[in-house]
Amino acid sequence: MNPPNVVFVFGDQWRAQATGYAGNPNVRTPNLDRLAGESVNFANAVASCPVCSPYRASLLTGQYPLTHGVFVNDVYLRDEVVSLAEAFGECSYDTAYIGKWHVDGHGRSNYIPPERRQGFDYWKVLECTHNYNHSAYYEGDSDEKLYWDGYDAIAQTRDAQRYIREHDPDRPFLLMLSWGPPHAPYHTAPEEYRAFYSAENIQLRPNVPQALASQAREWLAGYYAHCTALDDCVGELLRTLAEKGIADHTIFVFTSDHGDMLGSQGHQKKQRPWDESIRVPFLLRYPALLGRTGRETDVFIDAPDIMPTLLGLCELPIPESVEGLDFSGYLLGNGSPADDSVVITCPHPFGQWTRTHYGGREYRGIRTRRYTYTRTLEGPWLLYDNEKDPYQLNNLIGKPEHAQLQDQLEKKLQEKLKGMNDEFLPGMEYIRRWNYTVSENGTVPYVN
Repeated sequence: MNPPNVVFVFGDQWRAQATGYAGNPNVRTPNLDRLAGESVNFANAVASCPVCSPYRASLLTGQYPLTHGVFVNDVYLRDEVVSLAEAFGECSYDTAYIGKWHVDGHGRSNYIPPERRQGFDYWKVLECTHNYNHSAYYEGDSDEKLYWDGYDAIAQTRDAQRYIREHDPDRPFLLMLSWGPPHAPYHTAPEEYRAFYSAENIQLRPNVPQALASQAREWLAGYYAHCTALDDCVGELLRTLAEKGIADHTIFVFTSDHGDMLGSQGHQKKQRPWDESIRVPFLLRYPALLGRTGRETDVFIDAPDIMPTLLGLCELPIPESVEGLDFSGYLLGNGSPADDSVVITCPHPFGQWTRTHYGGREYRGIRTRRYTYTRTLEGPWLLYDNEKDPYQLNNLIGKPEHAQLQDQLEKKLQEKLKGMNDEFLPGMEYIRRWNYTVSENGTVPYVN
């Protein structure tokens, strides 16, 4: 049997709770709902360092942020290990990347030369923009700035469809499509999608405080419009794979780099340790090997695990530099390579999580199937029983009846950190070690 193709699609800031198949009563995602019915749904997929550049660097290297060094946004991912594209390329795969990159660190609108592309050959990319209706990109080896036609996610999807249709059927390919939405600004999806949603009809999660309720409904109406637009894009991609006759022999993944608080816990954006920030959707379909009967799994999968799992499913060698776990055997019916927990981290708070403006702090934590436990440099911070308290409203830290549980989770966290060589130092220590320059509020400056 020929090696399978891989189509890996991810939105920016799409939290796990924002799909129909996850039980959301507001959002329309019929194509993703159908895809979930044919896929392995990793219901406990997480972005353990929930912010843009760290996730993307872990996706591309299979390493944790304190290993590859991209633990903040807008810094350069060094080409020191075998990347995802290089691992596939060395095994005669064609590799393509379309959309948002955000690991170059040389300016968000600047040309990225071939030597800084981590091995991808087909290239229609911009470092980062959130102007989805006037969105630039660079194609191939040209430094001419071009612009996507209209709403960029739709135009990028059409380009991905064209790549699939025109690709040599005798060569396998890895195609990565990285959308900017549903990341803010929330109200810039095409009008036909915004028309589906009105703020007054949005049902909020119970952990949105009343003081933020009106604003959160406004945000969510726009956010869900982006989600529905992208859902249509997923449908177009799946139809193209079917029309080409390669759907059964293509691994199709849908996921996101991190979530979005959107008013929950009184917070916005990402980097936070709550579920709205750390949990992401993750659907994997591979009919030829896994069939078309959907199933849900509660094992934890994290960004560094994606590279080895995809390579494992394609029966390709996994580079020694990879730190993540290979779940391909588990998908085929063997035992899980992971235990019942995953570490969540914020090595250095920045941007919308600074100490001075947003109460940000360094933290390390552990998310098990039932509990979330998080500590800061000052000591224990959060403890939730997610089974009894799914919206994380009752912090159990310091309560005598939960002291034994807290001690057990602290011990487990320390064991995990030791295994990851994570010393849990102040964020500025890591900034100094990697020789990064930050502003007064701890953020790496960038130019558009």
